[in-house]
Amino acid sequence: MIGAGKCKLNRFCRRLTPIALLCSVSGARALAVDAPLSQDKSDYNLFHRTPVSLMRDMNTDRPDKTESPYTVDAGHYQIESDLFTYTHDRVTTSGDNITVDSWSLGTVNFKVGLYSWADIQFVVDPFNQVHISDSVKHTVTTHSGFGDLTVRFKANLWGNDGGTTAFGVMPFVKIPSNQDGLGNHAVEGGFILPLAVSLPGGWDLGAMTELDLNQNSDNNGYHADFVNSITVGHEIIGRLSGYVEFFSDVSTERDTEWVGTFDVGLNYKLTDNIQLDAGVNLGITDAADDVDPFLGVSVRF
Repeated sequence: MIGAGKCKLNRFCRRLTPIALLCSVSGARALAVDAPLSQDKSDYNLFHRTPVSLMRDMNTDRPDKTESPYTVDAGHYQIESDLFTYTHDRVTTSGDNITVDSWSLGTVNFKVGLYSWADIQFVVDPFNQVHISDSVKHTVTTHSGFGDLTVRFKANLWGNDGGTTAFGVMPFVKIPSNQDGLGNHAVEGGFILPLAVSLPGGWDLGAMTELDLNQNSDNNGYHADFVNSITVGHEIIGRLSGYVEFFSDVSTERDTEWVGTFDVGLNYKLTDNIQLDAGVNLGITDAADDVDPFLGVSVRF
């Protein structure tokens, strides 16, 4: 597989833009109670914050890969971050013997509630390192530094504040800001359609379809990637819940294989505004990373 190491590096950089910066203690403080002016939440916006008494339960886009259709309440903020992520992959096809080990620290998704139905998100990768070892060519390469910036806008179309289903739309654009070859220096983007369904017996189902427009590996144009996922979660005990997920990424670029993963994880709601999580994503196709454990935190304020 010619250029397998480069392809793995490019795919690692793209997946970092889909999340950790541990928030300050002040960000975790209890929310001050505002006197509600109206039960109609459409009155509130970034500069006229939603009263705590009217805020919906905290919802996050992590730790699974399936995005949520729920937005952050107007005038409030949310930090969702990977404290630590490690990815391991070994390529042994076509005579290659390449090992790729990746680390990411402090990747953060900073969300700002604009209206009762919309928020804007800034995904930043402050530090990434990719170590590529080729046993056939006897070479070792390391790339480290700042990653790309991704800006996302989420609009909830229904179900934000109640109901058995919720649906949204989330366009996004990646702005190349990476260092040391950790990205392709191309502007890329797409849109995501997330769905949430409340099932009988306390089960929750999430599904997502996504279209990405990414630059070709040889930098001669763009191609489409079709991403789909489904996740099912349930409370385990008290504030602890878990999920299982299937994720698929099919690219239209020539000679690119299908990426499929099986993902499992846990969420622990420390308070109404602080959530801890941990999990692991397991590759089920040759093109997917073999294993990807992570630890994260989300805070609303």
